[in-house]
Amino acid sequence: MNNTPAQHADGLKVRLLQTDPALGDVSGNLDHLNDLMRAASDRDLVAAPELATHGYHLSEAPDAKPITANDERLLRLGSHGPAALVGFAESDRHHTYNSAALITDRDVRIQRKMYLPTYRAWEERKHFRPGGRLHCYDLPKARISTLICNDAWQPAIPWLAGHAGAEVLIVPVNSVTSNVGLPTDQAWEIILRHAAITTQAYVLFINRSGRESGNDFWGGSRIIHPSGKVMAQLGQEPGELDCELDLGELRSLRRQWPLLQETRADLIAREAARLAKEEEL
Repeated sequence: MNNTPAQHADGLKVRLLQTDPALGDVSGNLDHLNDLMRAASDRDLVAAPELATHGYHLSEAPDAKPITANDERLLRLGSHGPAALVGFAESDRHHTYNSAALITDRDVRIQRKMYLPTYRAWEERKHFRPGGRLHCYDLPKARISTLICNDAWQPAIPWLAGHAGAEVLIVPVNSVTSNVGLPTDQAWEIILRHAAITTQAYVLFINRSGRESGNDFWGGSRIIHPSGKVMAQLGQEPGELDCELDLGELRSLRRQWPLLQETRADLIAREAARLAKEEEL
């Protein structure tokens, strides 16, 4: 699906890759991602789902080793023109992280998932160490931040990204068809629209497709305008989604309606410190 309007001087051309990675086939998944990145040379940014290089249920793929952030197979994804945002199982010293790499022809920058679901069918703490910092990174045209799946469900995390200046929130996920009191896809719709409106940012949601270990991944990758409107969306099957983000419009909106003008970071820090102290008891 292509929803690219007339180009703007402040336009950021993006492509979302809704892939169906083969569990444990790290080299094969990386080769496929490399082909997709090569075919997107006219884009500024191309984003793939959470753990796009490995698949999700790693307990069923014990031979699928995590890779380092400087693995040549990963770095080549940023050699085709656009910045590449790719989820992978990251090896760093004695630890493994659920990470997203932002790769360009100059460097690679890492965001590690901070909130690891470990309940019912989700067992991420068995495989990963949680990250401890939210990053914002500057591309030539925009400032971005990556919220990996469950991180986006924590209201403080989009808030922090917005107040750190992020204009585009990238949300790579592995979301299965399920119910959390309401169908998960409906919950995501509310969460994503809330993040876009309250942070006055574009939101890029990239879910995967396919079936793995008895779970169906529902896709639904989409691009959300700061007004909360869905600009473009995919269905359940693998596919690619193109759009151009008007950053001039975004910056004008933030000037007209300065919702982010006052952080009250002192209040947030004080109350967070009080909560942390209570949790130590």
